[in-house]
Amino acid sequence: MFFQQILNRCLTAGAAIYVAACSLVVNAAELSYYLPDSESYSAQISKPSQVLGVGVGERHLRHDQLLAYMSEIAGQSERIKLTEFGRTYQQRKQVLLTISSPENLANLDSILANRQSDTVGENDPIVVWLGYSVHGDEISGAHASMLVAYYLAAAQGEEVNQWLNDMVVVIEPSVNPDGMDRFANWVATFRGNAANSDPNHIEHNQSWPTGRTNHYWFDLNRDWLLLSQVESVNRLKMYHQYQPNVLGDFHEMGANSSYFFQPGIPTRTNPLTPTKNVELTQTLAEFHAKALDNEQRLYYTQESFDDFYYGKGSTYPDVNGAVGILFEQASSRGAQQDTVNGLLTFEYGIKNQLLTSFSTLRGAWQQKAVLAEYRQHFYESGLKQAKKEKYAGYLFTESKDNTRLNLFLSKLAQHQIDVFPLTEDFRLNNRVFSAEHSYFVPLAQRQYRLIQALFTKQTEFVDNTFYDVSGWTLPLAMNIDTSQVARTWGLKLADQPWQEKTWQKGSMKPSDIAGSAYAYAIEWQDYLAPKLLNKLLAKGLQVKVATKSFTSVITGKERAFAAGTLLIAAGIQEQSDWFDVLKAESDLLALPVLPLNTGLTIKGIDLGSHSFKLIEQPKVLLVGGYGVSQYEAGEVRYYLDQELAIPVSIVDKQRLAKLSFDDYTHIVMVDGNYADLSKGLTKKLSSWLQRGGVVFAQKRGAKWLAEKELLKTSFASKEQLDQLFDSDALNYEDKQGLAARKRIAGTIFAAQIDTSHPLAFGFQDKTLPVFKNSSLIMNKPKVPFATVAKFGQTPLLSGYADENLVNRMAHNASLVAHNVGRGRVIATTENLTFRGYWQGTAKVLANSLFFAHAFDVAAKP
Repeated sequence: MFFQQILNRCLTAGAAIYVAACSLVVNAAELSYYLPDSESYSAQISKPSQVLGVGVGERHLRHDQLLAYMSEIAGQSERIKLTEFGRTYQQRKQVLLTISSPENLANLDSILANRQSDTVGENDPIVVWLGYSVHGDEISGAHASMLVAYYLAAAQGEEVNQWLNDMVVVIEPSVNPDGMDRFANWVATFRGNAANSDPNHIEHNQSWPTGRTNHYWFDLNRDWLLLSQVESVNRLKMYHQYQPNVLGDFHEMGANSSYFFQPGIPTRTNPLTPTKNVELTQTLAEFHAKALDNEQRLYYTQESFDDFYYGKGSTYPDVNGAVGILFEQASSRGAQQDTVNGLLTFEYGIKNQLLTSFSTLRGAWQQKAVLAEYRQHFYESGLKQAKKEKYAGYLFTESKDNTRLNLFLSKLAQHQIDVFPLTEDFRLNNRVFSAEHSYFVPLAQRQYRLIQALFTKQTEFVDNTFYDVSGWTLPLAMNIDTSQVARTWGLKLADQPWQEKTWQKGSMKPSDIAGSAYAYAIEWQDYLAPKLLNKLLAKGLQVKVATKSFTSVITGKERAFAAGTLLIAAGIQEQSDWFDVLKAESDLLALPVLPLNTGLTIKGIDLGSHSFKLIEQPKVLLVGGYGVSQYEAGEVRYYLDQELAIPVSIVDKQRLAKLSFDDYTHIVMVDGNYADLSKGLTKKLSSWLQRGGVVFAQKRGAKWLAEKELLKTSFASKEQLDQLFDSDALNYEDKQGLAARKRIAGTIFAAQIDTSHPLAFGFQDKTLPVFKNSSLIMNKPKVPFATVAKFGQTPLLSGYADENLVNRMAHNASLVAHNVGRGRVIATTENLTFRGYWQGTAKVLANSLFFAHAFDVAAKP
C-alpha cells in the first residue's frame, strides 16, 4: 500500500514539476540551493567554494580536488577523522571520513572493538556507511559527499547534534578514484562555455573505456564478494572494522529515468537475506520518499534492480548483519542533458543524492534501536540455523597448487570466515583428505550466511530474472575440490583458524650450484608457474615443455612428472648467469625447482626427446576499442599484466589494418562486435595465421572467426535457440519471463576437458567448472581432436539456465583448437578470466600463450 501511494503521488505531480525543478540552474551551485537556510553553520568550517574556487556542481571535480576539500575540513573540525586506507592501481588515495561527536571519536577504538566482539552496549552509537560513485562516471554522488561532510561538520542544529551523538557516520567520498578522474577529464575536455544539453554531444558520450571502471576496467560494484581488485581488498578491511548497521550505495542510471531507491523487486531478494532486512529497507524507504516528496521530485521503487548477488555494495551488507540500500539517480553525464522529463542538470542530480543521504541518516537515527537489535539477532539466528543444517561444514583440499589454495584461503579470511587446518588425515566417502593440504570450514560460526553465499550451488529460483549473475560459487570458480561433511567425528582440527602468512621462500638447497645438475624441472600445476616461465623467457633462458609424462630419480626416490612440466637443460643455455636467474626468480615466487642429474629417465620420454618442445616468449596484442567488451578486455589485461607480468599491447580494432601482425605472436579477441572489420583485414589475419600466428578468441570473438571460416566449427543460431521455446500459449505479460528463460546471465557449468591436450596442461581433474554469461553455443566440430573441452549430458553446476538451453549445450564444445597453416586458432564460448576471480580456468589462457605450438591438429580447408 505504501509504495502504491508513492506511485500515485509521483503520477499526480507529473513531469511538469520535474521540468521546473530540473530547470533550476540560476545560482544552483550555491549552498543555499542544497542546504536548509533554517540552520546556522560554523564559520570555522570552509565551504566548498572557498577551497575549490567553484560551487558544488559548477564543474566536474577531479579526485584530488575532492580529496583536497575533505582534507581541509577534516583539519578544521573536531567532528571529523580522515583516514587513508589504501591506494588505487594509479596510486590515488582511498580515504574514509569518520564523522561523529568529539566524544565518540575519542572513544572510536573502543566502540569499534565492541562491534568486533558483538558486545555493543545499549548506548553505543550505530554506524552508517555512505559510499559514493563506485562507478566513476556516476559522479553526482561524489559531489554530494562534500555537502554531507560540510553539513555534518558545520551545522549547529539540534538534529545534527543528535545524529553525531548517536551515530558514527562513515563517508567514502569516491569508491573509484581512477574511474572518477577518467570521467572528469572527459567532461572537462568537451564541455564548452555555453552549456550544451544535446544528448548526442560528445560530452555525454564517452569513448572506450569509460569512467565506469577502475584502472583494469573492472566494475568495482561487482567485486565486494570476489575481491580481485586492490580497491576492494583495501575497502573490505575497513568495512569489517566498522561493521556498519546501514550502508548507502549511491549510483546513477540512464538520463531518461528519475530516481530509484530500494527495496527493489521483492522476488529477486536472495533467500539468505532475512525478512526483517527487507522490512527495515521498506521502513527507511519512507524517509527517502518523504524527503523527495517535500521537493516534489520524481522517484520509483520495486520495479527494477534486485538484491540477489551478494557481490554488490548494496547487497554485501545484507549478508553481514547490515541493511544495504541502492540509490540510482538519472545521470546528466555532463553539465546538463535534455531528457523525457525535461532538462536534467548536474546540480539537480547532486541534490537528489544529498536528500537521500540525509534521509538515510534521519531514518537510521530514528530506527537506531531496531537496527542495533537486528544486527545482534542476525548473527545469533545464523548460528541457530547452522545447527539445524544436515551437514556440519565444508571440507576442501588442493595438493598440487599451493598458490591457488592460499588465494582461496585468503579470500575466506578477508570475509572473516574461520577456516581450520586438519591436523590428521581424514577419510570421507572412501577418500582420504591429507592433513597437509586440507581445511575445514564449520558452518556454526558468525559468518554462517556468508559461507552459504560463497559455497552454495543453487540451481532453482523463485524468480529466474537476474540483474547480475545467478551463480558465483567461489570453490568452483577457483577449482577447489570441496565436499560437505555431515558429521565431524574423527575430524582433527587445529586450535586456531588459518591466518595468512608469508610463504616460505627458497626453492633449492644451498648445495645446488650452477652446472651441478644436468637439467632442472618446474611442475606446471601451480597458478604462478606461467609467471615464472615468462620471467625466465624474458631473461633469455631456453625453456622446453614436456608434451608427455616421464619419471626420474631425485635424491634416490622416483618422481613422476606430468605432461606440461618445464625443463631447463643446462647444455642448451646461452648465457653464463642462467642458473642465478633461475634460482632468483623461482625464490621470489616460492616455486620449487627440481634438479635432474641425468637425461636418462626410468620411465617415459628422455630429456633429449623431441617430445620436449621449445617455448617462445609470447608477444600479445589484445584487440580493444569501441564495440569490444571493456570488462572482458580488462579481465584478460589484468590476468596477463598483473598476475603473470606479461606486457599486453592493447590496440583499437579500427587501427588493426595499419599494423604489422608479424610483430606479435598472439592476438586475443574477447567478446565484442567485430562485424565492422573489413575483408582486407580478415585476409591479413588469415595470412598471419598461415605463417604461424596464434589467435585466442572467446564468445563473439570466436563466433566471428567461425563466420570467417578461420575456426572450423559453427554456432547455434538465434533462430535455432528461439525454436527451443514455445511462445504460442503465452500472453504479453509473459514476454519478460520468456526473455529471462532465453538468457544465461552468469552460470557455472561442468566441462569435460582432455587433460592430455597441451591447452589443458596443469589440470588434474577431467571435470572443469567453467563460467558462462551468454547463450552462445558452439557446436562440436567435425575436426578430429579439435575439441579440447565439451559439456556432458547434465552440465549445470550452479546458477540458473533454462532446461532447453542446458540440453542444447549437452555434448557440444566449450573449447576448440586447431591448426591454420603453421598457426593456431583457439576458441571458447566461456569467459575464462571472469571478474579476475575465475582462477580455476585462467590457466587455459596461459597455456594458449605458451603451448599453442605444442599441439598439432590439422583442419581441412
